[in-house]
Amino acid sequence: MLDLPRFKAAAVQAAPVFLNTEATVDKVCALIGEAAGNGARLVAFPEVFVSAYPYWSWVMNPVEGSPWFEKLVRSAVHVPGPEIAKIAEAAARHRINVVIGVNERSRNGIGTIYNTLVTIADDGRILGRHRKLVPTWAEKLTWAPGDASALKVHDTSIGPLGALACGENTNTLARFSLLAQGELVHVASYIALPVAPADYDMAEAIKVRAAAHCFEGKVFTIVSCSTVSQEIVEAMSASHPQARDLLARRNSAFSGILGPDGRVIGEPLIDDEGIVYAEIDLARCIQPRQMHDITGHYNRFDVFDLRVNRRPLQPARFDDGDLDANFESLSEANLETDQ
Repeated sequence: MLDLPRFKAAAVQAAPVFLNTEATVDKVCALIGEAAGNGARLVAFPEVFVSAYPYWSWVMNPVEGSPWFEKLVRSAVHVPGPEIAKIAEAAARHRINVVIGVNERSRNGIGTIYNTLVTIADDGRILGRHRKLVPTWAEKLTWAPGDASALKVHDTSIGPLGALACGENTNTLARFSLLAQGELVHVASYIALPVAPADYDMAEAIKVRAAAHCFEGKVFTIVSCSTVSQEIVEAMSASHPQARDLLARRNSAFSGILGPDGRVIGEPLIDDEGIVYAEIDLARCIQPRQMHDITGHYNRFDVFDLRVNRRPLQPARFDDGDLDANFESLSEANLETDQ
């Protein structure tokens, strides 16, 4: 018999403690406890919540922003690493699944960082480390492109769970690759972007993207977006006189939970900090798929053929014979354990 979970989900809308990794991790753990205390079994955090988004790349030229890049690199974390271990311990202690965005520092070089989503099970296991495939627009000054090695749907206590970061949620093929793996719960992590073009409504754009994924895939989406704190405004204004005005626009953040019909469940949060909650019943994903199951009967796989390269990107491959083969096998085993 098909048994689909029912549970409460939580979406955090908040700002990190700007470029302060330790304080932000403490804030994450407190919010995990708050969400779990209110009955949530899944909590989603914003994009690169640990512990800063590079707003300087939008309000300054590359030369002016470069010193801020160094600060971001210094505050970035390893995955796995002690900061992630602390968050995972909180997830296990409160028996809640967690998806959180972090700035991940490469282990192979001190100047390369990734926009990474970490998925943690409610027993504290790190299930996945997905690096944003393509940094968006000005973000290319900050993050290296990721690969598809962790573009996976994870088997969790609240059902098949996938996640994408910000602009990736406009990538039809990335979204389809998750749906094709049986995704029923999707986390979409975002940042507030007040510096978008004047005629661009960021909050509405986030909602539209989430609604599209929900309606097309007949899934639930938990949207978590950061906010722009006064601390961030003051830091950017000290380096660029126009930053205060550029970061002040409203309707820049949207957090909420949407159902498989594309509609928002309950009341979302616009701009303000807080946590959004909603009850999710995965059985609601069944009936709509009688009409459109785009990874099943409502498609033509003899016509369309999507191939996804999930080989990890590596800076070099070394051929040292059997010794190298043994080392690679050990490394792959360790990586799977790390994730």
